[in-house]
Amino acid sequence: MLNPRRMPPHRRDGFLLAAACFLIGITFGVFADSAGLSLGKASALSLLTFTGASQFAAVSVVAGGGTTIAAVGGAVLIGARNSLYGPVIGPLLRGGRFRRALGAHFVVDETTAVASAQEGADGARDAFWFTGLWLFVFWNVGTVLGVVVGGAFDDPGALGLDAAFPAAFVAMLAPHLRSNPGRVAAVGGGAVALVAVPTTVAGVPMLLAVMAVLPGLWIQRRGGGPPTSDEGMGSAS
Repeated sequence: MLNPRRMPPHRRDGFLLAAACFLIGITFGVFADSAGLSLGKASALSLLTFTGASQFAAVSVVAGGGTTIAAVGGAVLIGARNSLYGPVIGPLLRGGRFRRALGAHFVVDETTAVASAQEGADGARDAFWFTGLWLFVFWNVGTVLGVVVGGAFDDPGALGLDAAFPAAFVAMLAPHLRSNPGRVAAVGGGAVALVAVPTTVAGVPMLLAVMAVLPGLWIQRRGGGPPTSDEGMGSAS
C-alpha cells in the first residue's frame, strides 16, 4: 500500500498533487455530464487531451451552444502554453519514440511544476514520470466518477468542486516561491493576470501571464542557475 510518508520528497509532492487533481477530474466529469457529454466522450477527452484547462474550455463552449471549431480553437489556444514547457522537460525525456511520445503527453502544468522544482536531473526525471503516471490515473478515474455521479445532482455547483481547480494551481506554485526567480515570476504573472482577466477573452490571461517567467529566468541565469546535465547535478532525493 502506498504511504506518502515513506516516499522521497519529490515523489510525495507529485503523488499528493496528483491526488488533489482527482477532485478536479471529478469536477470535469460532473461538468461534462451537465453539458450533455456521454461517458465515452468525456473519457476520450481526458484520455487523449489530458489537460484540464483545455478540456474545461472545450466543454464550456459546447455547453454554451458553440461550434466544434470554436471549442477546439479555444482548447488549443489554452493548451498552447504547454509548448513552453518543452525546454524544461525535453532534456529529461529519454528512450525510444514511444517513451518520448508518452512523455510528451504528460507535459502539463503539474508534471512540469514538480519536475522543475527539483535540483537534480535524476530527481527531476523521476518526479516527472511518477507525477505524470499517477496524475493520469487520478484524472481519468475522477472523470469517470464525475460523469457517473453527476446526474444525481440537480445543481452540481453546490458541491463546491469548482474550487479544486485553482487550489491545485496554488499547490503547484508553492514550491517555486522558495527562490527569488520563482517569486518574481509569481508576482509578475499575478500582476499580468489581474490586468488581463477583465480586459481580454477567456484563455488569453494565462498565455500572457506565462511571459512573467522570462524575468524569473533572467534572474536565475544572472545568479548562476543549476546545471541541467546529469553529471553536473546530484539527485534531489
